[in-house]
Amino acid sequence: MSVKADPCSQPSLMHPDQAIPLLLEQVSPVSDTEVVLLPHALGRVLAEDLASCIDLPPFDNSSMDGYALRFADLNTQTNQTSLQLIGSSFAGHGFQGEAKPNTCVRIMTGAPLPVGYDTVQMQEEAEVDGEIVHIRHPKAQGANVRCRGEELTQGTKVLNAGIQIGAAELGVLATIGASQVRVYRQLKVAFFSTGDELRPVGSELAPGQIYDSNRYSIQGLLKRANVEWLDLGVIADDPEAIRQAFRHAASQADMVLTSGGVSVGEADFTKQVLDEEGQITFWKLAIKPGKPFAMGKIGKAVFCGLPGNPVSSMVTFYKLVWPILQKMQGLTPVAPLMLNATLSTPIRKSPGRVEYQRGILSRNAQDELEVAITGSQGSGMLTSMSLANCFVLLEQFQGDTAVGTQVTVEPFNSVLC
Repeated sequence: MSVKADPCSQPSLMHPDQAIPLLLEQVSPVSDTEVVLLPHALGRVLAEDLASCIDLPPFDNSSMDGYALRFADLNTQTNQTSLQLIGSSFAGHGFQGEAKPNTCVRIMTGAPLPVGYDTVQMQEEAEVDGEIVHIRHPKAQGANVRCRGEELTQGTKVLNAGIQIGAAELGVLATIGASQVRVYRQLKVAFFSTGDELRPVGSELAPGQIYDSNRYSIQGLLKRANVEWLDLGVIADDPEAIRQAFRHAASQADMVLTSGGVSVGEADFTKQVLDEEGQITFWKLAIKPGKPFAMGKIGKAVFCGLPGNPVSSMVTFYKLVWPILQKMQGLTPVAPLMLNATLSTPIRKSPGRVEYQRGILSRNAQDELEVAITGSQGSGMLTSMSLANCFVLLEQFQGDTAVGTQVTVEPFNSVLC
């Protein structure tokens, strides 16, 4: 019997493309559902297929301002027919009379098509002379009419379970009259930073101390990911304090997310405590920034440990944690958009790791895509993320790259924008 290799035992660094499927194998989507009112459904994941209970549109109506008429009344021997104007039809206030031969009705966009009329001519193709309207002939019967049920008929499935409800989906749901929908419950993510050197913003810094920026970046990322979050603050570099923080976080959340403490330093206790309290799969990935990354279980919660350096923390969240959250929410992780662009600034790189350098993607005077690096790319320089709108993807064994080279860029998605 063959034995499946343990990826953690591999002496070489793992390519992130290899790691992502292995990470996703360890998590399952939430199954609990709840019913929410439509205004609260944005960003949630639909838990059931939805069919329309009405035809769309629910009645024949005009697609533009003009005149409703009977196509059969048009004089085929000429290009223009004169018709008697007998009323008007407005959105919400349709014409209540009956169609009569050689007549027309003034009609507005979205207004019901009066019974007996079958065609609308736009107002620009008509001349009004008192109660007489001279109609230049439309091209065909049914012109400028949106027929009942032409978009979908009653009972037609309009949205599939597992889609994330965006602005367009909210509009669709409102169009079919859905006041509430069943969605999967939101994930809960508890997070904290570790490190004796970290201080809260607004406090005085002693020598060797820094402000804790990672929790604010992570908070922003989690908001973009449409999850509930619980900020547990900064935990000291003390095994017992970290142990208690993990136990509390795991009792409250579906995922426990930490920043710092997953490297091999003497004071990096996160991995040590997790080895004792839970199950840990620890990968040193061939990724820069962000080589130290940990994943496992603590109680019933999934654990993801991000590096402590600010840019490393954001990059590993984006590339590794974001797909995990998508699957746990019931979504299918989507491959990122990749584009080719011409490099307008040189790049220095040593072979060995896949690099995600921060770049600014734009169009040059020839309307061609080009990308420039946002200055220094150190993993502690968070301004390089603030200035960027994309990653420049440099493959594992790629070296220095000259100006004018075609490179692969990954525009930021909604999580980082």
